[in-house]
Amino acid sequence: MAFFKIAFSFPEHDSDDDSYEVLDLTEYARRHHWWNRLFGRSSGPIVEKYSVATQIVMGGVTGWCAGFLFQKVGKLAATAVGGGFLLLQIASHSGYVQVDWKRVEKDVNKAKKQLKKRANKAAPEINTLIEESTEFIKQNIVVSSGFVGGFLLGLAS
Repeated sequence: MAFFKIAFSFPEHDSDDDSYEVLDLTEYARRHHWWNRLFGRSSGPIVEKYSVATQIVMGGVTGWCAGFLFQKVGKLAATAVGGGFLLLQIASHSGYVQVDWKRVEKDVNKAKKQLKKRANKAAPEINTLIEESTEFIKQNIVVSSGFVGGFLLGLAS
């Protein structure tokens, strides 16, 4: 973490040694957020409002809920895709459906190429999103760590 300090000289003193007042800009920036000027002292980031224990609990509970839902939706999606593929195989084997697998493979390869093109075009937006997410996690490390722990517990339950 970089610290920026500015020293001011006060020449009005009559002593031989110069007096300097050190102003730590990082502390100044922390105390003077734009939202404090706009909305007052009671508003601000979550780190300034709640204790560490409260932040961990809030992150853990929301993480557990997200993990639990992710697990349930993931199981449902896997069941639907697997079941659909199984039904297609049974229908194909029984003779109800004739699948042109060469055409399926060709279409899948075509879709892969289109996805790669779009992924290369979207790279700047993705990098910006990653940078913003990283900055958010750094600023709210306690809540983020609680969320990750809760998410993993939600996946396990």
